[in-house]
This record gives sequence, structure tokens and C-alpha cells, in this order.
Amino acid sequence: MRWTSLLAIYFLFWAFSVFLVLPFGVRTTHEAGGEYVPGQAESAPHEFNVRRIAIRVTIVATVLWALFVANYEFGWITPKMLDFFGRLD
Repeated sequence: MRWTSLLAIYFLFWAFSVFLVLPFGVRTTHEAGGEYVPGQAESAPHEFNVRRIAIRVTIVATVLWALFVANYEFGWITPKMLDFFGRLD
């Protein structure tokens, strides 16, 4: 696989990993014991640390991407194995 393809696939894994990581570790203002700002939603996070989220997303994306590349190289799971309806015969 070309390096540009690997880079594009990594970017996709990183973008999708954002949605996996965002819900974890979120504390609302009520849970943190803080004061609400007028107009603030009750479910809004008390503190949003972009750096910490980016580090977590990068770790998750790198692990998932490495598994994808290893599967591509070694062929652990093939499309034929996932053909539950017999359409790839």
C-alpha cells in the first residue's frame, strides 16, 4: 500500500476516533460543583481540554490504524470470512 493511502486511512481513523473518545471523561458543571453561566445547557461539559482530547484521540486512532494495517498485511480477516450470505462465491 502506498504511503499516501496509509496517511489518508490514518486521517479517517483519527476523525472517526473523535466520536469514540469525546463521551468519555465528561463532567457537567453540576458534577464539578461549579456555577452555571446564563444560557448554558445543563449537559454542557464543565471544562473542555482540547489537548487532552487530541492526545486520547491520537492514541486510539493509532492503535486502530495499526491493527488495520497489520490485518491488511497478514490477512487475518478477509472479506470472504465476513460473507454471511454467500454472495462472494
